[in-house]
Amino acid sequence: MDVINTLGRRKTAIARIYLKSGNGSITVNKRDFKEYFPTGTLQFVVEQPLQLTSNLEKYDIKANLDGGGINGQAEALSLAISRALCEIDAEHRPVLKEKGLMRRDPRMVERKKPGQPKARKKFQFSKR
Repeated sequence: MDVINTLGRRKTAIARIYLKSGNGSITVNKRDFKEYFPTGTLQFVVEQPLQLTSNLEKYDIKANLDGGGINGQAEALSLAISRALCEIDAEHRPVLKEKGLMRRDPRMVERKKPGQPKARKKFQFSKR
């Protein structure tokens, strides 16, 4: 099997992964993913596509994460892994799609408007 290269995005985070057959190691920015994502919730988010398709010990993943926060990076990585698994075997797609792992989450931060302190907050109104 060749190396499969896919991309995942969430908010402003971008995950570029290289997936190849191996023993199940996940490396993120040259560190182990359990060290990079310290909380169990984020580790679950990253491993979820592999667990659903029962490929947890089959592939080695090398990921480059850039931008965003830690939560957005974890979800971007999850999307990239899901896309790579679908590239390997199209049979995985319905299982991943059912859990919502094949959809790029379009929600972004709303921009700040002029004449306001934040996106929707207004300056305090003074009648007198």
